[in-house]
Parts: sequence; C-alpha cells; structure tokens
Amino acid sequence: MYAEPDHMDPERGPSVLLNGGNGPGDDQEKLRSERPVSLEVVNVGVAEYFVTHNPHILASYGLGSCVGVALYDDKRKIGGLAHIMLPDSKSMTKKGSAGKFADTAISAMVEEMERLGSKRWDIKARIAGGACMFTIPGAINPRNVPGPCLGMQIGERNIEAAKAALEELKIQLVSEDTGGSYGRTMRFDISNGKVTISSIKHGAKEL
Repeated sequence: MYAEPDHMDPERGPSVLLNGGNGPGDDQEKLRSERPVSLEVVNVGVAEYFVTHNPHILASYGLGSCVGVALYDDKRKIGGLAHIMLPDSKSMTKKGSAGKFADTAISAMVEEMERLGSKRWDIKARIAGGACMFTIPGAINPRNVPGPCLGMQIGERNIEAAKAALEELKIQLVSEDTGGSYGRTMRFDISNGKVTISSIKHGAKEL
C-alpha cells in the first residue's frame, strides 16, 4: 500500500505510508516511512509517490530531469504527488519502486485515489520538470546524440512518458511547466488543489 490509510488514530494523528524500496511483486517490498505526521509538509523524494485525503502540502524538491506529477480530485479533496525518475519500467530488468517510473507511478496513484473514494473522471493532472540539465557542445538536439549520451534526453522522455500514461488512464492534463534547463521545486496543497512551481531562475508561480 502506498498511501495514507483512510482512517486516523485521534491520539496519534494521521499515519503516513510513503513508498520506497522495491516495487510490486518483489518479496522484500519496503515502505520508506510509517510514522505519525505533525508537520504540514510531506517531502516526496526521488522515485517516491504519496497519496492522501488529509490537508497536507506535498513537496518535491530539485526536479531536474525528473518529472513531478500531481493528481487531484477536487470534489473529494484527494490528491497525490509522484517524483518520477525514469520513463518506462518495461525496459528495466530490475524494476525498483513503483514511484520510479512514469508508467507505474501514475497508475499506482490513480489506484490509491480510487481506493480512497475518487472517481477516475474527476481526477485532473498537473506536471512539472523534465529539464535538460546538461548540454553537449555542438549538439543542436540532444535527442539525436547516440550511445552514451542517451541520458541527455531523459527529461524529454520523462515528459512524454508521463503524458502517455495519463492519456492511457484517461486522466486530463490541465497544466504543465516542463522542459528548459533549470531545476524546479513543486508544492501541492491538498486542501485546495493549488500547485506552486518555484525556481531560482524564474521565481514562483501557480501552475
């Protein structure tokens, strides 16, 4: 399970289950954290996702080539944030955590939101990140650089994979702040659905 439980101990506050470790099907699946939460901000790290119906602020810091995907059901105030590292789990021999890949992270978040009561047609998406953080002198389009330089285009591939996963799941993408050559921080307020993107280069703006 990769989401907050749908119940709360009144003496301990809401428990947090934040995914990490190995992916579905692995015999030694681990959860990165299971603890009471007293702080408003929950850090969603690289290759993690978090789903909740409590009024937390979910944050992913240092989005470079990684892509942050925020899903929100405005009717029920249920939301989730994924910090996606790679585009496609199918191309990897060792899968790792579901939150690592665009195809598995987004589908897992949708499943958890539905378990908490969301209807798929009420879920909307916002994405950010997917920057090209490095350039090769003389290369006009890093996508065309062969061999070892394949990693230079990972940001663009992450964007494409996230959009493809949303389209397959019939989740509407309502806004994005992607590409470029700079890092971003993504903050997602579950209480109202507001997503804020900030960077050193461009300051803060609502997505």
